Amino acid sequence: MLVYGDMKSGNCLKVKLILSFLEIKHDWLHVDILKGETKTTEFLAVNPNGKIPAVVLDDGRVLSESNAILGYFAEGTSYLPTDNFLKAKVYEWLFFEQYSHEPFIAVARFIQKYQGMPEERLDEYHSLQAGGHKALKLMDQQLGKSAFIVGDTMTIADISLYAYTHVAHEGGFSLESYPNILRWINAIADSEHYVGMPD
Repeated sequence: MLVYGDMKSGNCLKVKLILSFLEIKHDWLHVDILKGETKTTEFLAVNPNGKIPAVVLDDGRVLSESNAILGYFAEGTSYLPTDNFLKAKVYEWLFFEQYSHEPFIAVARFIQKYQGMPEERLDEYHSLQAGGHKALKLMDQQLGKSAFIVGDTMTIADISLYAYTHVAHEGGFSLESYPNILRWINAIADSEHYVGMPD
């Protein structure tokens, strides 16, 4: 199995974490977005959408979109509940991550960390802060009710949300006022087979 990704990307970290937690053997091929490596003819033949991560399974079939990849590998494991309601709650939080979390926190991080706060994006950067803090507040409230996002065991909802939350400070979001999130981040980082982003 071959995974195309960049470990500094939260979306790619999600895939690395589920594969590591489940001890699934794979080859990792580093792809540099900033150098245009997702726009090459070779990569577009793998994922025509030109985005990472992308997973080429042993039989040659390809999966893209990080949360879909999480769902594929989590099926039949403890990372995805069998109870229909709890499974739906996991997917509820996966959609939350894509629509209410990532567009604010990940984009602000990209502007600050990778683009160096260019003048033409400063207004956009500041406009993202309110939405990001709204998402973090909702997460902190939920994590005040249970050890993990959906109950007392880690699921792919946690893996998905962890990826950009634990580096939210790189987009200007201080986590100091979110004690439940800080506890949760430490719990995930202390998990067996945890793999973090490179410094």
